[in-house]
Amino acid sequence: MSMQDPVADMLTRIRNAQSRNKPSVQMPASKLRKSIADLLVAEGYLTSAEVSEVENGKKVLTIELKYYQGKGVIEQLKRFSRPGLRQYRGKDELPSVKKGLGVAIISTSKGIMSDRAARAAGIGGEVIALVA
Repeated sequence: MSMQDPVADMLTRIRNAQSRNKPSVQMPASKLRKSIADLLVAEGYLTSAEVSEVENGKKVLTIELKYYQGKGVIEQLKRFSRPGLRQYRGKDELPSVKKGLGVAIISTSKGIMSDRAARAAGIGGEVIALVA
């Protein structure tokens, strides 16, 4: 059976693993998942994200979660745009998460980037998720 929303699955796996204080979480790899994970690593929400191959040539994305004083660094991880209702925003309408303390993940024509980077580049796109 195919997966309907792989990004929502990725975010749910991260939320669930962090709520159980797991050191890492694995999931099937894709370019989109890898770029979202790399953005979260660059923003300081995750420790690392690496793709490795397992049997039959399948690729697995392994994400190392980040904790501070026993609590997960990510307080909120929410899917914004979804397959049934895509949410596109222009450069002036990009959401600000917790007045700039969080990050909105934006899929633009230049790739996956944070809301701050998209505003600086002067481009809008699909708002994938909100992280705080």
